[in-house]
Parts: sequence; structure tokens; C-alpha cells
Amino acid sequence: MKKNILFLVVFLLVSATAILAQTKVSGTVLDKMNQPIPFANVVFKNSSTGIVANEDGAFYLESPQAYTVLVISSVGYSEKEITLQKAINYNMKIQLSEAETLNEVVIFTGKTSKKNNPALDILRKIWEKKRKNGLYLYNQYEMEKYEKIEFDMNSIDSAFMKSKLFKGMEFIFNQMDTSKVTGKTYLPIFVNEALYDVYGDMKMKKLKEKLKASKTSGFNGNQQILNFVKDLYSNYDIYNNYLTFFDKSFTSPLSKTGIDVYNYILRDSAYIDDKWCYNIVFYPRRKNELTFKGDFWVNDTTFAIKKINMAVTKSANINWVKDIYLEQEFDVVSDSVFLLTKDYLMSDFALNKKEKSKGVYGKRTTYFRDHKFNIEKPVAFYKDEVNYMDADVYNKSNEYWEKNRFENLSKDELGVYKMLDTLQTVKKFKQIYSSVQVLASGFVQFGNFDYGPIFSTFGYNEVEGARLRVGGRTYFGTNDTWRVQGYTAYGFKDDKFKYGFSGKWMVDKKNRVILFGGNRRDIEQIGASLTTTYDILGRSGASSSVFASGNNGKLTNINLSNVAVEIEPVKNLTFQTGFSYRTLESASPTFSLDYFIDVANGIIKSDVKQSEASLQIEYTPKRKTIGFAVERENVDSPYSRFFINYSHGFKGLLDSDFQYDKVQLYYKQPIIIGPLGRSNIIMEVGKTFGAVPLGLMSVIPGNQTFFSLENTFSNLNYYEFISDEYATLQWNHNFGGRLFSRIPFMRKLNWREIIAVKGVYGTISDENRAINASGLLYNAPDKGYWEYSAGIGNIFKLFRIDFSWRGNYLNTPDTNRFSVKGSFGFNF
Repeated sequence: MKKNILFLVVFLLVSATAILAQTKVSGTVLDKMNQPIPFANVVFKNSSTGIVANEDGAFYLESPQAYTVLVISSVGYSEKEITLQKAINYNMKIQLSEAETLNEVVIFTGKTSKKNNPALDILRKIWEKKRKNGLYLYNQYEMEKYEKIEFDMNSIDSAFMKSKLFKGMEFIFNQMDTSKVTGKTYLPIFVNEALYDVYGDMKMKKLKEKLKASKTSGFNGNQQILNFVKDLYSNYDIYNNYLTFFDKSFTSPLSKTGIDVYNYILRDSAYIDDKWCYNIVFYPRRKNELTFKGDFWVNDTTFAIKKINMAVTKSANINWVKDIYLEQEFDVVSDSVFLLTKDYLMSDFALNKKEKSKGVYGKRTTYFRDHKFNIEKPVAFYKDEVNYMDADVYNKSNEYWEKNRFENLSKDELGVYKMLDTLQTVKKFKQIYSSVQVLASGFVQFGNFDYGPIFSTFGYNEVEGARLRVGGRTYFGTNDTWRVQGYTAYGFKDDKFKYGFSGKWMVDKKNRVILFGGNRRDIEQIGASLTTTYDILGRSGASSSVFASGNNGKLTNINLSNVAVEIEPVKNLTFQTGFSYRTLESASPTFSLDYFIDVANGIIKSDVKQSEASLQIEYTPKRKTIGFAVERENVDSPYSRFFINYSHGFKGLLDSDFQYDKVQLYYKQPIIIGPLGRSNIIMEVGKTFGAVPLGLMSVIPGNQTFFSLENTFSNLNYYEFISDEYATLQWNHNFGGRLFSRIPFMRKLNWREIIAVKGVYGTISDENRAINASGLLYNAPDKGYWEYSAGIGNIFKLFRIDFSWRGNYLNTPDTNRFSVKGSFGFNF
């Protein structure tokens, strides 16, 4: 009995110690006028645990240790110590007094100086040594990596929990926790764990990650959510000048341009793991720029980073993301080598940036261990697998995970797995999940059949009038090896049904050998693009937009059948060859595709029958994809695209009318220019050898819709320019709000500036002019046509408007000298 009582006492003492050995503090730092002091330094006394308050002076600080004194300081204010009366102190209001003498100023007054600042002297040493630290010291390296991705609903309060939305799902709130970064409550809704072997070669600049195990719970199999998760995998190096998140370049606090962007303060120095380190605080000089606030500890001899914490400033011009928090820790190997051992990234996705707004945390925690060096691998070892999937990777036992994960899951984390698996069996949750999935994919799922895309249901043009479309596809999951899809449409004005169907089958997974074919009978605007592909169900918005500027009656009845085979022998390099047969004829009495089959005798034919074989090559370096299915989703990140097409038309084959050869080349290169935004350079060239009629010519793509369409000319009408030899060049640049952020009255709008220039040169041979009987006057841009535009993006976070001016050919009849186009999109 005494032993039991003694055990109980010890247990209570240990429990009490565990509770007390945790300190949580939140609040706001204010001046004497009760105005927030932005970017104040908040630390637990005699520790290296601290944080920098945000623009509104708000902060949250947490430690598993017990601390009783909080130290607050800021440039131009006297340092203040606050005694903590209890372990958890929320919503504190802390007032700082302005410094009365120079001795009371922490380091500098106002913005920190660029001269005689010891923090900048240390920063320059970091630049000098950054390629002489860590993995850069070795030619080759190997290591193990453990990565955990988690999505959580946050800012959950009692009213939210009692919402009718969660009726029947109340059990999920038993797994709520509190964020160590923000202090907000959250509920996990998705968890993925993965183990990798990582190999790198500094000399060859090669990197390979071999997935050994993966375990997921929550939203399994959803292509769009998996796509979104994959985008969080973007790697970054804090020593780089710019860090890219969500397709935006943030200036790193260790950047060589950081002096012009950040204020730096040398706050402290101390031993960390037996290494003397300096502590430097940084925060932005201006608002609305893509910058961070935070601090780092740096070693005094190697000038390698030991620990860094940083958060994106609240005013940064980025949509749908309220917070981005990053934390990295480095361990010392061989007394002087600092290697990254922990990387933590958290993003708070929300509709707005208000403090109490609800959102979703996206968290990635990565650990590295068991480093090995200078073990050379052959070049072939680093070759990327094109489409390899090891099913065993996704079926590891619980015993395997208990043995191999780098850190054990807590009891609460294990409970999350059980909760998420149970949640997916709840009928109401399935209904909510399906609704979100429809909005994200555009398809409504019925078992293994998807109806859609629903956004193509209604259209309008002058030939069909109002147009209704229904369609669907097979869908068994993200790794389908075959897919069948089709649609039918009806035009109320022409009183005709149209249809299309196609099928794809991946006969070899390793090299993605895909057979496909189909047939489409429909009405199309064939002059809406220059380069052609085998996308048999693809339809231009030019022939189905609800609203159009000017007449859009130059439409064509097309009956297209094709068969093809595609192979991807090297990752992101595909070869495709196939055969197609099509018939073309005008769909409108006011538009003609007529051509002479006998010029001397004036014999005219109205329809075109054409057999064609083609070879296409596409190369998309650095493109990332989701899944291993016959149709994959691309991760939304910029990548280059090189496309070449060679086509040969057969005369007489299946009653085909013309023999010709056509070569087309397309090249797109995105260029991220650090803080200045992103440019896209697009080039297209092509030439047709042989006599062909209007239906087979290269029509310079105009745009008579009210929406911005890439690779079209905003001020050209359909068929305004025609050619059989052409070259186009486009340049557009999005500054990402860089210029508007310098204008005080526009700063809070977070608008983004876009400029663009487009040009085309083309000619028509005498041979092709001679057989033209369409009544359409052939006009080629042989003087070089060009137009330029300026736009404003991110209006209400969704809308973009472009103003376009015609550069020349101003006296052409019915010329559009100026146009306004708009577009919608969810951009970060």
C-alpha cells in the first residue's frame, strides 16, 4: 500500500513537472500611444528561444522548458523584462518606452545603418564562406531522409465545432492540437510519411531520391489534392539569393542583395552545442515585398548557419497564404562541418489575412541522417525513372514504420491516423469531399465514371447558336493504365448533334508506351492555333465562348479520325507518331473554304479530304507530374517546353486531295528574375512545302473573345492574316507587384503589373495564292505585324485585365487598334 502511495506521489510530481516545464506566451507589443511596434524581438531570458513579432506587433512564443522572464526589445525603444506569473500567458499587452539616451537604444535608431553595423560584417563573412560549408565540401554524398506532410484545419473555435456541417462527425475534434508557431488550435485532415535514400554528386550537379516507403491517410487518390501536396515539396537552400515558394521568389535573408531589403541587428552571442554563435535578427525595410522576418544563429569561425527561423511578412504580395514559417537546424560533423538535419516548413492557407480567419495549415517536416561522403556513382545511376512505381513502397507494415521512422509518433499522432481512416467512411464527409473535388477537377464522379467537364456544358457561336454539351470519362484512380472518354453536343440554331470519343491504353508502363485513337465530328475554329497536336477531343474556346467581339461565323465542319503511338524513353522526352484522316467544309453560308482543282478551267471544290502522317517530339525539362496513369497531371511550376512537328500529306490515299510537307517548331522558356518577377518567351516557326487550300494553311491566330488567350493576337480577327511560312515571337513579364508596392496609395491593393509584346512575320507562296477560290483575300504579315499590351493582375485576387494596342497595319479594314481582355484565375 505504501509503495502504491509512493508511486502515486512520484507520478503526480512527474506529471506536474511535465506540465510546468512548458511555457506559452502570446500578445502584442505596443508603444505609449497603444500603437503596434512591428518586428519587436521577443525572447525567453537566458535562452536562444525567441521570435520576431509581425507587422502588427503580434507574437506567439512556445518552449517545452519552463521560463519565468520574457525580454522584449525593439530598435529605438528601451528593453523591457516581463516576469511571467504562470506557464501559459495569452493575449498580453506589452508597452515599450522610447529610448531617452543613446545608451538605451538597443543598437540603432530607425532603419538599421548600412555602415558600421557588426551584423553586416558577419553577413559578408557568410557570403564568403557559403560554398565552403556543409555538403559543398564533398564531391558526392549519401543520406537517409524522412519526410512528413500534414494538412490541418486551423483556428477552430466552439462555434465552428457546433456547426451543422460537422453533425455526425464530432469525433474528429478529439484529435485537436495547438500549433507551436502560431498558438492556434488545429485539426489534422491529411498525413503522409515517406522515407528516402538520397544521393548527390556536386561535380555532375546530379541529385537522386529513391522512395523506400510511403504511408498516407486522408483524401487518398484525389489528383488535385495530391498535386497541391506535391507543390509543397519544393526544395530550397537558405544560402541562395532567392527562395521560391508557390512560384514566387522571396529574397533570402542571407542574400547578397539582403542589405537593401532587410534591417539586420546583432542581438546576442552564446554557446550552442559547444559552438560559439552570433544571433542576428532581420526584418524588412519596406512593406508589401516578398520578404521574411526572423533570426539566425551563425558560428563564429566557419560562419555556417547553426539555426534559422523565418516567417513571411504579413504584407507580402501573395494570395491565399496568410503565413509561411520556415525553420532549419544544422548539426556539426567532424568538428567543423555543418549539415542540415531538420527542415520545417509551415504554410497557412486562408481566404484572407485577418488574424482570426480560418484556414488550412500545410506542414512539411524533414529529417536527415546517416550521411556518407565521396562514394562515387556512375552517371547512369542518376538517370530518372520515367514511370516506375513499386507497389511494395506503399504497403509497408506498421512494424516497419515503427522501426524505420526517424522519430516515434506520439499517442495523439497515432490517433490521427485512426481518425482520418474512420472519417472517410462517414457518408456526410464523403458528400463534402465530393463537392470540393468537383470544383477542383471539373468532373462529377459516379463510381468509376466521371461526368464532365462541367465547365464546358454551355457555349455559343453564330453557327450553332446556343450549344449544350455532355460528356464523361472512365476513372479508376491516379494510376489507370487505360481511359475512354467522349461527349455529344447539340446546337439549337443549326439543329445538329456533334460528338467525339477517344481511347488511350498504356501498354508499357516503364517507357510509357501509349496507344490511342478516336474520332470527332464537330464545328471548330481551325484558325485558333498554329502548332497542332493529336488531342482529338480538344476544342478551342474561339468556337464555344459565350460572348465574342465581332463576327465569329468563320467556322468549319470537321470530321477527324486518328491513331497514334507515344513513347517516353527518357523522362520528359516524348516521341509520338500517328496517322490521321480528316474532312473539312465550311459550316456557314457566309464563309468558304473553296479552292481550284483546275485553275485553267475554273473547276472548284468546296470540301477537303486529307490523309496525314506525322512525327512529334516534345521535351519538357524539369516538368513535375503526379501519378503513373495514362493521363498525368502537371505540378503547377514553370518549366520549359520544346515541341517539333513534322507532317506529310498523302495525295490519293483514302481519296486524299493534297500532298505536302509541314514543319512546325514551338519553344517556351519561363525565366524567373528574382524579385523582378517572371518572364515568358515564346517562339513559333513553321513552313508548308507544297500547294494547299485555305483549310490547310497556317492561319495567324486572332482572338475575338473577351478573354486573354496565350499564343493568340488580341487585336487580330480570325483569318485576318494567313501564311504558309511564319515566325512568331512573344515576350510577357509579370512584375508580381514590384512597382506598385513602391506607390503608397496602391501598396495595399496588392495589384500586379504585366507587360507584353507580340510579333509575327509570314508569307504566302504564289502557288497557294493561285488555287484560292474562297473569296477571302489572302493577306500575309510580310511586313511584320506586332502589338503590345499592359495589364493589371490580382484584382480582388481573382481577376486580370489587359489593355492591348496594335503596333502597325493600322489602315486595314475593320482594324482593332485597341482591345481590352480579361481573365480569371486562382494565383498565389
